[in-house]
Amino acid sequence: MASPSPERPDLPEFMTWEELEQLPEEIAAQIELWEGRVVWVRRGPAEHQEFTNLLWAALRRCAREAVTTDPERCWRVHTETNIFFGRTGKSDFATPDFLVRPCVDAPYQDIRADDVLLVGEVLSPSNSPADMEEKKARYAGAGIPWYWEVTLERAHSAIASVRAYALETTHGNLPPGVRPLHPANYILAGMWSPKKSDGIVMALPFLIDIAWGELEF
Repeated sequence: MASPSPERPDLPEFMTWEELEQLPEEIAAQIELWEGRVVWVRRGPAEHQEFTNLLWAALRRCAREAVTTDPERCWRVHTETNIFFGRTGKSDFATPDFLVRPCVDAPYQDIRADDVLLVGEVLSPSNSPADMEEKKARYAGAGIPWYWEVTLERAHSAIASVRAYALETTHGNLPPGVRPLHPANYILAGMWSPKKSDGIVMALPFLIDIAWGELEF
């Protein structure tokens, strides 16, 4: 079970990464910096952590299996790892529940958004729709090709649905004078639920084939 969050201190509205590093780890772990703005994120219930870990394990298996058919490609799957926006600096980052990126030669490197292929969020009751839409827009604006959103059942410990969104960098015909709020956005490219499918099957960014039994809590 997730431990209770420590009491939030009174922090400035904006901070740098260097200032964030000076905070106690249990406080800093609850914060993302959105262009320097302090954004508090809450730890979800035990189910949130469990399903995040199950998805990590399943995607990791698929990534390893994909290498056997295409040895020149390699992917890594991570959980709760910072993604830094922009090529330099660290005061603008988000921490998705899971992510996929190509393998790199050296360990302990910062993960930059333009090196990420897929990000995913497991929604908890504490996640407001407005916050998630803003976070999704940040991923899209950074050019991350795939965004997954996992919804949990409310009455029992199970996944209700998984939605896969593909990045769209163009937009359709709009009325004269109307411009899209964001230059890039995600469109729904796949949706699965235990009630309507045997599992999650998708060809990108590599072959993904996950039976629901692999994601049972």
